[in-house]
Amino acid sequence: MTGEVLRVTATDAALALIDRLAAKHGPLMFHQSGGCCDGSAPMCYGRDEFIVGDYDRLLGHIGGMPFYISGPQFEYWQHTQLIIDVVPGRGGMFSLEGPEGLRFLTRSRLFTDEEWAVLEAEEAK
Repeated sequence: MTGEVLRVTATDAALALIDRLAAKHGPLMFHQSGGCCDGSAPMCYGRDEFIVGDYDRLLGHIGGMPFYISGPQFEYWQHTQLIIDVVPGRGGMFSLEGPEGLRFLTRSRLFTDEEWAVLEAEEAK
C-alpha cells in the first residue's frame, strides 16, 4: 500500500459546514474528548477558544482545521479512522454549529491491516 493514511477525515457535508462556520467565526479547531453527553461528539471551537491539553493529540486536519483527540480517547480509537459527518439537530452547547440546526457526528471504521502497518511505521519514525 502506498500513500498517506488519514486518522481523521470528513464528509462533503461536514466540509461545507466547516467552510460556512469559518466564514462566520474565522479559524476553527475540533476536539474529540470522549465520555458522555457533549463529550462524545466532536466539538468545534474558534481556534483560540479552547486550550489543548498536554495529553491531547493532533489527529489530523479536516477542512484545513486541526482536529485533536484526548489521549485516553485515542487509546480506545487508535485502530479506527474517524469520519466526521453532519446530521440535523442540536449538538453540544459550546460547539459552534449549534445555531445552524446541524451537529457534527463522529463515524468510524477499522483500519485495514495494510493501513495499520503504514501507521505503525510512521509512529516508529
